[in-house]
Amino acid sequence: MTIRNLDALLQPRRVAVLGASDRPGSVGATVWRNLHGRFQGELYAVNPRQPALGVPVARNVAELPHAPDLAVICTPPATVPGLIAELGARGTRAAVVVTAGLDATLKQAMLQAARPYTLRILGPNCIGMLVPHLGLNASFAHAHAQPGAIAFVSQSGALVTAVLDWANDRGIGFSHFVSLGDHADVDFGDMLDYLGSDPRTRAILMYVESITAPRKFMSAARAAARNKPVVLVKAGRSAQGSRAAASHTGALAGADDVFDAAIARAGMLRVNTLQQLFLAVEVLARFRDNRSERLLVLTNGGGAGVMAADAAAHMGVALATLAPPLQQALDATLPPNWSHANPVDIIGDAPAQRYVEALRILRQDRDSAILFIHAPTAIVPADTIAEALLPLATERPPRVLGCWLGSGAVAEARARFRAAGVPDFATPEEAVRAFAYLRQYHRHQEQLLQTPPAPPGIGLDLPAVRALVDQVLASGREWLTEPEAKQLLAHAGIPTTPVRTVGPDPDAAAHAAQALGFPVVLKILSPDITHKSDVGGVRLNLHDAAEVRSAAQAMLQRVANTRPDARLEGFALQPMVQRRNAHELIVGATIDPLFGPVILFGAGGTAVEVLGDRAVALPPLNVALAEALIERTRVARLLRGWRDVPPAHRPSIHAALLAVAQLLADVPEIAEIDINPLVVDAQGAVALDARVRVSAQRPGGAARFAIRPYPAELIEVIPWGGDTLTLRPIRPEDEAQHLAFLERVDPEDIRMRIFYSRRSIEHTELARLTQIDYDREMAFIATRVRPDGGEETLGVVRGICDPDNDSAEYGILVRSDLKGRGLGRILMDKLIRYLRAHGTRRIVGQVLRENTPMLALLARLGFAIAPHPDDPDLRLVELPLQTPAP
Repeated sequence: MTIRNLDALLQPRRVAVLGASDRPGSVGATVWRNLHGRFQGELYAVNPRQPALGVPVARNVAELPHAPDLAVICTPPATVPGLIAELGARGTRAAVVVTAGLDATLKQAMLQAARPYTLRILGPNCIGMLVPHLGLNASFAHAHAQPGAIAFVSQSGALVTAVLDWANDRGIGFSHFVSLGDHADVDFGDMLDYLGSDPRTRAILMYVESITAPRKFMSAARAAARNKPVVLVKAGRSAQGSRAAASHTGALAGADDVFDAAIARAGMLRVNTLQQLFLAVEVLARFRDNRSERLLVLTNGGGAGVMAADAAAHMGVALATLAPPLQQALDATLPPNWSHANPVDIIGDAPAQRYVEALRILRQDRDSAILFIHAPTAIVPADTIAEALLPLATERPPRVLGCWLGSGAVAEARARFRAAGVPDFATPEEAVRAFAYLRQYHRHQEQLLQTPPAPPGIGLDLPAVRALVDQVLASGREWLTEPEAKQLLAHAGIPTTPVRTVGPDPDAAAHAAQALGFPVVLKILSPDITHKSDVGGVRLNLHDAAEVRSAAQAMLQRVANTRPDARLEGFALQPMVQRRNAHELIVGATIDPLFGPVILFGAGGTAVEVLGDRAVALPPLNVALAEALIERTRVARLLRGWRDVPPAHRPSIHAALLAVAQLLADVPEIAEIDINPLVVDAQGAVALDARVRVSAQRPGGAARFAIRPYPAELIEVIPWGGDTLTLRPIRPEDEAQHLAFLERVDPEDIRMRIFYSRRSIEHTELARLTQIDYDREMAFIATRVRPDGGEETLGVVRGICDPDNDSAEYGILVRSDLKGRGLGRILMDKLIRYLRAHGTRRIVGQVLRENTPMLALLARLGFAIAPHPDDPDLRLVELPLQTPAP
């Protein structure tokens, strides 16, 4: 389930409290007290002993005068499943189960009782929920919430009451306050789907302990984050419980890193504490449109400026350098002893006009945000300064962050800034942290809306990879030998060094080295030794046969001493790669138990786990996302080059990351990949060592991706009037091509098809059209090859499913010069076939009454056509897709 019947939960007109009580201190009494006299709809009480509540009390559900939209259940655990069944049969479609103590059997019985009626359940074992604008406090919280535009959703009931108390003390209001409890039915994905499109909610805050349906969560989060800020606190930052990791990737990719990667990919923001949660909301709600990367600090106290500068250095926020024209203007305005740098200290005796002039000059740097810090003085009252600054501080787009240091002396000034919509913070450190959150949020949004260039060709020889994996599994092994692992990488298009293998014979190793050419690398070959360096099983830069023979003998002895249990298959030899100014990197993959396949990148080599310089990302990847992954590491700075060291060849790193992502999608048997080191310089990259683990349990594959990858299996090539037409899902790389297509559609055709009259389309709109969540939306484009060999788009059809996959709203557009050639029918047929296979129940849409060609096409396709009840110029169209069950 998703948003089905959530309106009954969150917008009820009639509410019943089952277990309403007059017993002081009971949950039933507290819930009734919180609702009675405040809820704006009808309120009923149910209790077999009919306590004295000042209103009629029904003995059971059947006695209620009307079926409640929402029931709040405060009765013993054993009664819950039966009550849910009674409520569902009566017509109730939502329940808050406050009751705790339901065991697994009772929970399952409760869900089974709800299923025939699609009755939605919040809880069990939850505080309840509050919807302040309805006066709805269906909870046993100790206080009511003030109305506002922030939604808070929490797994922890204790935090619900703590945050409620904290927010009331600061005058923060909410659109919704929801405790999920055990989230047996309604979960974070459901709430994100509902709140993401709720007009009363401006921002969504969450306290998360666990996610149970990762793909649903990611789809809902990506949809909600496109509309409004989503900020969360995730409990459990500590690493997973210790386990014996057989690869560096398995050891490095902790659950918390993976969760961070998921949050970034979904365009959300994660913070560490509840206080930071509200800091982030303050800056996102009031300052979201500011995209500055640097900060200017304007203050009347040198110490406060230093504190801001220290915080900026600690949090990676760059302070802007004053440009010479600004420096000169400030010199002409400020006293000679001003700081002459950023932070700009205008001295404590500054009158109000000095503040105004300094702020006016700093606003000329349009690439920087301005943090204004004021400490109270006896020279000018703080509220006078605030009033003088407000005309500049409130100019759009927003440029100014406020920080009024102190309490009573600055209370009025702070209130004026806040009332005018200027974000305000209690300390310089809070203000800088909030600005850092803003930058991080915008970077996550860029990942959500980015439009990458076309990916490089990935030379994956899938049949060869499959044959190799099947051979290893048939032999009863999970770990590939190093030669097999390199062979697999070569089949995936990742350059590797040639490898020769011999038995455990030093003379044979010397002969093989001569055939390869010196210098060479000698490695032990054993199915029981994964990290060869740990047992002295690697020797580099051997220059002749004698060195190889001696090294092999010594290696056999060391392994015999340190790992007498290990089976020795022999030696592997490869050419010694000697590249000046090369970097050792690691590229890996593992399977996260929650989010599925994960890709790791970072600084490699034997000290990889000591350095700990890595980042993880969720597949699927493209070039832009691969680059974002690289940039989250410290080694990225080295890869840019320095002094006489040229930049590393980034495309070869991108290609390796994309190849690993493709392997994870196409070969579900792959459980771990470890390429360490991947050596890269200005000429390219080569894998010097690799470890790969496979499993017959098929833990990976595209089906396990938390984000559905590009559905290449839906590509279809068909003949079309002497030409060849490709029907395929749209992809982010199609933005430029899609813009060219739209430019060849007449404005009148755009108006007739999609009620859109503007000819120009912004990048963000194009990104939303081309970068879609394939789990919930599908857009097929019809393309053909141009005479110059490029590709052009001829038409597009789009189906956007509701979160329940009950209905999909369609839209179709064909290039104006190609109308009348059957392209519209081809596209509609493609969409209908897809949505039917996807399980969507029906296609719906609205068509202008004057658009007779479209109405005629839809009639031929079997759509029912009816007048719109509210607009005579529109027609409603609908096509059932699924055969009703007998």
